[in-house]
Amino acid sequence: MQHEIVLSGNGSKYVLQLISSSLKSLRVWKVRFQDGAEAVLIKVGNEWLQRNEDNLDHWLIKAIGEKIDQINPQVSFS
Repeated sequence: MQHEIVLSGNGSKYVLQLISSSLKSLRVWKVRFQDGAEAVLIKVGNEWLQRNEDNLDHWLIKAIGEKIDQINPQVSFS
């Protein structure tokens, strides 16, 4: 399932494409930015995490995670 969202923060506007996927037994979200850069997010408990090599700011991870929670609140990541 794909979704497009717009985030505003720190004076910047981000247009993101979210792609839901599975990795082994985990549900992950690939985030594709307008410039083509990609990141992968996973939710562990109540906290959203990224791959080490993605280097997103904490506030951006949190904002994207909140949007994903709004889009798909019934998903369990336990």
